[in-house]
Amino acid sequence: MELPKRAGSSPIAVELEEGKKYAWCACGLSESQPFCDGKHKGSGMVPQIFTAEKTATKYLCSCKQTKNNPFCDGSHK
Repeated sequence: MELPKRAGSSPIAVELEEGKKYAWCACGLSESQPFCDGKHKGSGMVPQIFTAEKTATKYLCSCKQTKNNPFCDGSHK
């Protein structure tokens, strides 16, 4: 299987909490998209860990082609 696997065709809106750490799925295998559930183990890939700068709705990438991990940059189009 070639990774990352495309997990969707549009961004996923999530409410992030200021100061909270998140693990964005970079491999596309997680069943809890857009967040990591550990399915990457053994693939050589790791999640993108980030801390929310403020509480807000953000759009996280599900196609895994973004150049602005973990945020959608329109690459799915």
